[in-house]
Amino acid sequence: MSRALLRVEDLKVDFHVPGGVVHAVRGVSFRVRAGSTVALVGESGSGKSVAAQSILRILPRNAAITGGRILFDDGTVNGGAVNDGALDIAGLKADGKAMQALRGGSISIIFQEPMTSLSPLHTVGDQVGEAVRLHQRVTARQARSLAEDMLRRVRFPDPKRALDTYPFELSGGLRQRAMIAMALVCRPALLIADEPTTALDVTIQAQILKLIKDLQTDLGMAVLLITHDLGVVANLAEEVVVMHRGRVLESGTREDIFADPRHPYLKALLRAVPRFHMAPGERLVPIRSISIGGASEGGSLLERDHEPWPPGADAAGPLLAVEGVRKRYGARRSGWFGARAGTGTLAVDDVSFAIARGECVGLVGESGCGKTTLSKILMRALTPDEGSVRFNDHGRIVDVLGLQGDALTAFRRKVQFVFQDPYGSLNPRMTVFDIVAEPLVIHGIGDEAERAARVKELMGLVGLDARHLRRYPHSFSGGQRQRIGIARALALGPELLLLDEPVSALDVSIQAQVLNLLKDLKERLGLTFLFVSHNLAVVDYMADRILVMCRGRIVESAPREALFRNPVHPYTRALLAAVPEPDPSHPLSLTDLEEGRASDPARWPAPFTIDEGHQPHLVDLGGGHCVRADASIRVREVA
Repeated sequence: MSRALLRVEDLKVDFHVPGGVVHAVRGVSFRVRAGSTVALVGESGSGKSVAAQSILRILPRNAAITGGRILFDDGTVNGGAVNDGALDIAGLKADGKAMQALRGGSISIIFQEPMTSLSPLHTVGDQVGEAVRLHQRVTARQARSLAEDMLRRVRFPDPKRALDTYPFELSGGLRQRAMIAMALVCRPALLIADEPTTALDVTIQAQILKLIKDLQTDLGMAVLLITHDLGVVANLAEEVVVMHRGRVLESGTREDIFADPRHPYLKALLRAVPRFHMAPGERLVPIRSISIGGASEGGSLLERDHEPWPPGADAAGPLLAVEGVRKRYGARRSGWFGARAGTGTLAVDDVSFAIARGECVGLVGESGCGKTTLSKILMRALTPDEGSVRFNDHGRIVDVLGLQGDALTAFRRKVQFVFQDPYGSLNPRMTVFDIVAEPLVIHGIGDEAERAARVKELMGLVGLDARHLRRYPHSFSGGQRQRIGIARALALGPELLLLDEPVSALDVSIQAQVLNLLKDLKERLGLTFLFVSHNLAVVDYMADRILVMCRGRIVESAPREALFRNPVHPYTRALLAAVPEPDPSHPLSLTDLEEGRASDPARWPAPFTIDEGHQPHLVDLGGGHCVRADASIRVREVA
């Protein structure tokens, strides 16, 4: 279909802030044809979300459209400022009746974070039904029936039951499906999807992408996709508009954009994306590289008091050895005679692995599989129900779970944590200096002058300007905040860093910066990493060896090359199939990902099935490649 459903022409949007005027959108133009999918691509701050908010007239109060037109024509609009048969949305009152009729009726939006977009006080059925009653003359019973039908269309397992559930009772994937149902229940002509999968696991993301494509075909709607993930663009979009600092730098068909990028910014964006099959030693190329210092300068405080490893210390065992760890979170039920312990949730089950000194081990799996629980057990933030954790402290084997008092405090100097959310993990009321110096103060390291010198050295080590030490976290970008978190983790000179999804909240260009920084720090300081992620492409870039985790169990482990060359377990294969590559010639394979079959151990084929009658253990296939399966499995069956 060639008819232009939406035409954005020379759009300008300004924000009025205390420091002056910020030109967020500077003359942006693009079109969306009826039934097509157009992707707005760019980093955070490029203006793509502001452009989308302008279409729905939901800009913040300090923002205003200062120029251009937004022409919408679905064949039914009338009234308002009409141009060539189309309605000029930019000329409508944001709170007027004409705009209220369009918003949610003819044009709908899906937001990035479903939990903050859904009301926690109302059921899913009420929220989806409310959208119907606002735009159509229906009874409460009819609205409920339409809501149930739409929940069925977005593939809720039990649509009737879902009507009476609250958002907090749903997983992230189901909450996003509820958002999609609410956006589509009035069958809009245009759906704006603003980063619809950024907060989701890679397998859930693939399911949502397929769902959007299927619903687009069924309902005949157009989609304006806003994202920074070029892998998602390659799998969903037909046309691509690349934005940077409020301007359109390049636009064209998906094939043209990926096969023949012209603008240097787009070329740089493509080089910054982690991808499979990178050449040995090849590095990501961030758009803005960072230079690190500190440790290379003579007299490094971190290196000065670093305790050298004695000869033969590595022969005592790996740096960290985990064996048979189990952790169950107990549920409690209230009764007439008090609380009784319930069965609870088995978060970690029979986990065993080892990390050699200087190695980077990747731990991959979906949210809820037990990755973070396991990480907290390793640093003694949680105590397991069973199992052992041993640490090689320069040749002396330490029972981590038996440590108490000063011995536990000393161990925590050697193992540090880098968190997923670079903003939530930093105290907004503390300056960067106080944040990075806090571990030194807690552990009584150095006097005031020495701590100040260490903090300056750490800032240089992560590529930040020491002149900004008196600033607060809110004045830094997401990538800079994550580097502050890394500096804090390095302050005590640890042997092992536990990195819990350290780049999942970052743009691809900033992600490339942080990943390269971590590689350089590992080499320079002789660090050992446990790198937790749900993105196998990122882990492929960072890790020497990979552990795949599902439902609390390690289902496969292997050296990086072996795992990607010959994935054996069906869950590993599903994870690999779910990673969207920035290449239209390698589309996602969604067959194994529908309805969560890939992560249901009872539905895995023999010899991998796990249920009451089958409790397989890790089987060694040779070459350090292990898979959880019945002992009957043979190498030739899986090669």
